[in-house]
Amino acid sequence: MPRTVRATALTALCCTVAVTALTGCGPLSDVRSGLDEVRTDLETAAEDVMTDGELFTGTKTLEVGGGSVNVSCSGLPADDRPVVVLMAGMGDGLDTMADLQETLSDGDRVCSYDRFGEGASDQPEGPQSIADVGETLTAVLDDIAGDGPVVLVGHSLGGLIAARYAPDHQDRVAGLVLLDATSPTMLDDITGVIPETATGPGAEVRAQNLAVFEGENPEQIVIESNPEVRSAGDIPTEIIQHGVQYLGEIPEYGADLERVWAEGQEKWSGVSGLSELSTAEESGHYIHVDQPGIAVEAVRRVTDQAAA
Repeated sequence: MPRTVRATALTALCCTVAVTALTGCGPLSDVRSGLDEVRTDLETAAEDVMTDGELFTGTKTLEVGGGSVNVSCSGLPADDRPVVVLMAGMGDGLDTMADLQETLSDGDRVCSYDRFGEGASDQPEGPQSIADVGETLTAVLDDIAGDGPVVLVGHSLGGLIAARYAPDHQDRVAGLVLLDATSPTMLDDITGVIPETATGPGAEVRAQNLAVFEGENPEQIVIESNPEVRSAGDIPTEIIQHGVQYLGEIPEYGADLERVWAEGQEKWSGVSGLSELSTAEESGHYIHVDQPGIAVEAVRRVTDQAAA
């Protein structure tokens, strides 16, 4: 992916070189001299693409609060279009968004990053809150987008973080795409459906989720259940939920878990006056993997509206 983007940037410059050489308006020595100058310019441009702030292509480490965060960017900036930022779910690194990033970078600047505890980023120093994770996101956005607008695309926990972040940063978040985002009331939903007296698979699901929400996860995030969904204004927002009923496979409690998950997706509609909720009928939780076309089209629609 990084090599493809870099080649695209350099090919555009090489086309200019070819036209100049073919139209040759001076002696051969002048042409050679011109080519040498252009070659130097190309080498400098390549270095800039790889290292210079929002123009870097590939991956780099960003120092945030004393730790290193792994960041990946591809595609070239376009006038008046926001930077697309992909946010993976818990337990996933940015590599799970790589195919989506590669496709979207054909026309837009697209970046992703590993939160502390995920992928190639450092481990967190201790327990984190959603607010702490938001501070890391702010540092990433400052580096890759400066003061420019962004569209946040969040899967699962990444979606919850994006939806919690946007209302407090309406000056920079121009659009949202939530891919089967974790419900704002997920903890209450699970404990409400699966009682403390449950046994078997249901008890395991309950215990595992309680532990995860209390901070026993790679990111050490303590995720509090909060029914309030604050508005980020009338920004273009698409919320896509899974259609394959994988939660329904949990004995005894599956149907109710699917119901509360769907209710959680509807709650996220309150994040914007321009929210649209849809279902990826052939997808499980990983919509961008199971039906990537749906995810790509949603991101492009939101980005187009944000740029209008």
